[in-house]
Amino acid sequence: MDLSEIKSAARKAAFARRKAAFEAAGPGQAGHLSEVLAGYRGVPLAGYMPIRSEINPLAAMSEAAAYGAVGVPVIQGEGLPLEFSRWEPECALRDGPFGAKVPEIDDFFEPEIVIVPLVAFDAKGGRLGYGGGFYDRTLERLRAKRATLAIGFAFDAQEAEELPLEPTDQPLDMIVTESGVRDLR
Repeated sequence: MDLSEIKSAARKAAFARRKAAFEAAGPGQAGHLSEVLAGYRGVPLAGYMPIRSEINPLAAMSEAAAYGAVGVPVIQGEGLPLEFSRWEPECALRDGPFGAKVPEIDDFFEPEIVIVPLVAFDAKGGRLGYGGGFYDRTLERLRAKRATLAIGFAFDAQEAEELPLEPTDQPLDMIVTESGVRDLR
């Protein structure tokens, strides 16, 4: 099997684990994420609008929005880094690519913290995404300018023993799940 086939198989298995965790999840999924973000009040950050079976960061993003800029990713095109548009609870949204909602009015800024959705993660901060490379390109661009904290947000069940990673894959600095926080810095 080549690397793309290995990644595809790893994604398929991780999607199944994530779906089961999503279906079993109760309230308070973002409690630990809120605790982490409380230590960074006022620092510009980006979250995401959850789609399908992704763990939901909106409660933590809403709390953070009371103290500073919070954005969500807006895909600019295939092969391009993400841009982040300012988001607030109850703001007007429109449909974006891949089914994720984005703010109706674009107000772009550069976050210093990025909450990263994922399909799978490993104990070393490796991340398997959807395969478009959007977050890898984006984190590389942001980190070239300033320290940027990448927080993977996932269900415990999304952890994998080993992931098929490439040199272009950007590592996570922290992993937050429904049950705890792992600081990998």
